[in-house]
Amino acid sequence: MKTFEKLIEECLHEITEVMPWDLRDEANHKGAPLLLDVREPDEFAAMHIAGSLHVPRGVLESACEFGYEETEPRLARARDKEVVVICRSGRRSALAARTLQVLGFKHVRSLRLGLRGWNDDGGELIDGAGNDVDPEVADEFFRAKLRPDQLG
Repeated sequence: MKTFEKLIEECLHEITEVMPWDLRDEANHKGAPLLLDVREPDEFAAMHIAGSLHVPRGVLESACEFGYEETEPRLARARDKEVVVICRSGRRSALAARTLQVLGFKHVRSLRLGLRGWNDDGGELIDGAGNDVDPEVADEFFRAKLRPDQLG
């Protein structure tokens, strides 16, 4: 049986990652890629990178194609565009990036370290109302909160 970590490790051999500081530099020099945030709705509403497109990982496949209730036109039209997939830590985004590759997206990368790394490096975040998020508040939000029964 594969573990979550093993599955992520296998995906990391198949995808390209981008560091938060490199993503900001690229956006300033050659135009911004489509930023695709695959976290859950409550996570996205709490804080995200301004201008990012929200498509939860659970509906990613159908959001990529026309003809579905979950279709997201900006994503469905992005098969030949630069796409950077974002999550909290870079794990879900690695899985989602691999999925997009399998579905024919040609220029897909995952944000290494996720929004935790983005925040740690001074990247700006906004909440669902468009207000700036304090970096210390974001740091606490991104910290793993395991219950004792989750430790195994």
